[in-house]
This record gives sequence, structure tokens and C-alpha cells, in this order.
Amino acid sequence: MRTQVGIVGAGPAGLMLSHLLHLRGIESVVLESRSRDHVEHRLRAGVLEQGSVDLLCRSGVGERLRREGLRHEGIELRFAGESHRVPMAELTGRAITVYGQQEVVKDLIAARLAAGGSILFEADAVRLDGLDSDTPVVHFRRDGRDEELHCDFVAGCDGFHGVSRAAVPEGVLTTYERAYPFAWLGVLAAAAPAVDELIYANHERGFALYSMRSPEISRLYLQVAPDEDIAAWPDERIWTELRARLETVPGWSLNEGPILEKSITGMRSFVVEPMRWERLFLAGDAVHIVPPTGAKGMNLALADVALLGDAFAAWYDEGRTDLLDGYSATALRRVWRAQHFSWWMTSMLHRLERDDPYETKLQTATLRYVATSEAYARSLSENYVGLPEV
Repeated sequence: MRTQVGIVGAGPAGLMLSHLLHLRGIESVVLESRSRDHVEHRLRAGVLEQGSVDLLCRSGVGERLRREGLRHEGIELRFAGESHRVPMAELTGRAITVYGQQEVVKDLIAARLAAGGSILFEADAVRLDGLDSDTPVVHFRRDGRDEELHCDFVAGCDGFHGVSRAAVPEGVLTTYERAYPFAWLGVLAAAAPAVDELIYANHERGFALYSMRSPEISRLYLQVAPDEDIAAWPDERIWTELRARLETVPGWSLNEGPILEKSITGMRSFVVEPMRWERLFLAGDAVHIVPPTGAKGMNLALADVALLGDAFAAWYDEGRTDLLDGYSATALRRVWRAQHFSWWMTSMLHRLERDDPYETKLQTATLRYVATSEAYARSLSENYVGLPEV
């Protein structure tokens, strides 16, 4: 097989890159080790920055997003028995939209297939070869046959555990990472949200987040120990803990319902530099992971491939190499801005040490400053809805 850009991974980054290249007349093939059903239903992030919404709509895949996405113009902070709304749209002129990552993936897959795009699901044993030459090759196995995809460039959009980053020779990449001493227990519940906007709660028992996926489905999170056993959390215990951490405002209560899914996810920060080696360009979770507190993961991936789409177009249309050469440095400016914001939100809202009264007082002081200072609230809002340029 022959194409111009070989893309490994059919998550939001790989699919969006393929779509953007198609709009510029550039051919691509997307290889994905999982089935279409799997990638269209795996639960991930659900908050889109204004820039991500604009990108999806501008590229022609935002029709369902406009119709079904939940636009939020603020968030609520709960701490020390107080509740404060941060009016993000009023402070920045921009907002966020709640729309599940799996829905973004469904829209992009539908758009690529409708346009005759090539997405090869269940392509196993991917191996990258010749990345330091003009003719990289992606080796894979599909339907019991060994195949090769020859291309001009390879885009590694296959996540933290993918093969792309591992194809870079040892000593080329530098890794920066931090593991946090807690995890998130996340649940999806068949319960109508009791709020119109997300609630971030700092509580003596630990952090909690009240989010949603639709007018009928709530998405909720609890801070737990990193080695917590999900079997130790029956539904009633989860609801009891959510009530304790969220029902701190008189007269307000959350809506309960059957829990459809539950899982525990560790919290970590991870960045690899550079994001390019020779003809391999890395994007999304393959090169950076953030704690979900700042809702930046999918948004960073989409920002990466927006840069890559322009860079490949400049190379094919005009023979320019400057955007490809500058891709890593340009993308990393946004990545590190998002890393700082995610770390700050995480540190401000979670119990870092459960019995540290000094840390608790600092967190309360910081939260109250955000709630009462327009300048501080504007800074949080600018980062949360997504900085236009970094």
C-alpha cells in the first residue's frame, strides 16, 4: 500500500489529522489496532475548549456537536461550605462544550468513511521502519496477512502505550513526569444532572467533580487512593461519598440513579520532548498526558494535529519545511501551559495529604482568592476555555 501520510491510531488526534489532510487534498491511511465498535464506545474526556469546538465546526464535522453538545459558560467551585460560580464566558468571551470524546470519534469516523477515507481497524503488530529515510514503512498484520504501508511521513497518534514513541532510538527523547498520590473513581450514572454547569468540590474527605454527558446521564468523580480496589466501592458507598463531598450547599442535592459504569484512573503528568524524530511526528497522549482536572487531554491532541495539518499542507503545497521543523517547539508551548494549569487545578482541589491542616488552609485561601478576585478568576477562565494562542 502507498499513501502520503501514514497515521497510527484512530483516536481524536489521528482521525482529525486524517480529516484535515483530506480537506487539503493530502492522502492518508489510518491504522487502528482495536475494532471500530471499541474506539467508538470507549469513555474518555468530555469537555471541549472553545478552540476545539471551532476546529470541529470549521472543518465540517460539528453538526451533531452543535445540536447535542452542552454549552457551559461557567463552572462552580465548592469549598469550606461555600459555593462560588466562575463566569468564564463573561470574563473571556469564550465557553466550553460538554460532548463526549467517543462522540467526537463517531463523527470523525463517519466523515472519513463518507469521503472514501481509509481507516484500517484491527491492524495488529504495527512496526515502524525507515523513519530516518524518505520512504518510511509501517508494517502491520490484518485479516491474517502481513502488510506494508509505504508513506512520506508517519504520524504517531496511538496513545501512551502505542508503538510510535517506542520507535524512536534510545537517547533521542527526554521524559518529564510526575505521579500523583491519588486516583479518580469515575462513574457514569443514569441520572439527570442536578446542575447546569460542572461542580469542582474541595472537601476534607477528598476532591469530587459533578459533570454530565447528556440531559439524562451524569458523570461523577471521587478522589481515592491510587491502589484502591474498585470492588470495595459498591454503588451505595459511591452515592454516600458523593453526597458527603458535594451536598455542602443548603437546599441542594444530587440526583441518583443506576450506575452504568465505574472505573479507577491514576493521576499523572507526562511530557516527552521533542515531538518529532526524522519523518515521525508524535501527537496527543503518545507524547503528553495531563491530570484530568483541567480537562486538557483531548483538547491538546486536537491542537497538536491542527498544527500538523497546516505543516503537512505547507510541505506538499509549497515545498516549505519551516512548519514541520517548528512543529515540536510550537506544540510544546501549549503543552507546558496546559501542564501547569492542570497541575495548579489538581493541587488546589485535591487533598494532597489528608491530615495536613497547613495545606488545607492554603487551598482554601487560594480558592477564595479565585472566587473573589476578577483577575484570578479571569486567569482560571482563560486557561480553562483554552488560550487562543500560546
